[in-house]
Amino acid sequence: GEENLVLLDGRHEFPFSFQLPQEPLVTSFTGKYGSIQYYVKAVLERPAVPDQSVQTELQVISHIDVSSPALLTPVLRSQEKMVGCWLFTSGPVSLSAKIERKGYCNGEAIPIYAEIENCSSRLIVPKAAIFQTQTYLASGKTKTFRQMVANVRGNHIASGSTDTWNGKTLKIPPVSPSILDCCIIRVEYSLAVYIHIPGAKKLMIEMPLVIGTIPCIGFSSRNSSITSQFSMDMSWLALTMPEHPEAPPNYADVVSEEEFSRHVPAYPPPMDCEEQLCCPVFAYIQEFRFQPPPLYSEIDPHPTDVEEIQPVSFML
Repeated sequence: GEENLVLLDGRHEFPFSFQLPQEPLVTSFTGKYGSIQYYVKAVLERPAVPDQSVQTELQVISHIDVSSPALLTPVLRSQEKMVGCWLFTSGPVSLSAKIERKGYCNGEAIPIYAEIENCSSRLIVPKAAIFQTQTYLASGKTKTFRQMVANVRGNHIASGSTDTWNGKTLKIPPVSPSILDCCIIRVEYSLAVYIHIPGAKKLMIEMPLVIGTIPCIGFSSRNSSITSQFSMDMSWLALTMPEHPEAPPNYADVVSEEEFSRHVPAYPPPMDCEEQLCCPVFAYIQEFRFQPPPLYSEIDPHPTDVEEIQPVSFML
């Protein structure tokens, strides 16, 4: 409530706290074409002179628990491509890949299970990458921005050979959690496994990811059982070779707009591939460390967290 205070000359501080609203709040986000920001504003009204105001930004995080059943579901994709030149067809390149679950958190390493068979006459190189797709919706129009945030490459595979990834890891860098329920901005992720084929279009499969805020607890036993079952089902017996991480390439190097729109309609191509050469790799300005615990949770219908604000100071 409002109080009438008579303040003497000098510095006055008013520590205060407040409860965030009960209705769902979208996670703070700063992206390529827009942002979701929260502020606390204090106004000092003085007679016969202009008001004085100060404001400070809040970082709000809406929880996503990756232990939810929908995010513990494994994702499997496979695809095959014939490789040829003019009238001569050398043979197919086939790719199968799987991740153990759909949901992960920042800092986790995603084990990738894949089998690549090269029946073509070319030397091929398999790779995997995490893509972030930002979607902006306003005035009935949609604009998207897509960028690679992490990647790893496999070994060259000679003609007539097969390679197996039995848990090859790709670590998730500090990025914003997924934003899936906002009416103006969406932030979605996917894990792509793709193959560079000299003289031919790239073979690419893509699996949806959800980057959450609450890690999966007690997943190690489930991990081993899924790994064993998956390896047995796919007859993938070999262990992966040591990894060779590389700097993220431009998205245009991974897949053409034509191929991408044909094979992966759920994730739109970037509006301007050249823009990615000068934009930051990570769209989120402030890295998520999730320490201390987030201020807002969709899971708890009666949140008890209270946002502590630095004292507001005025000089009179």
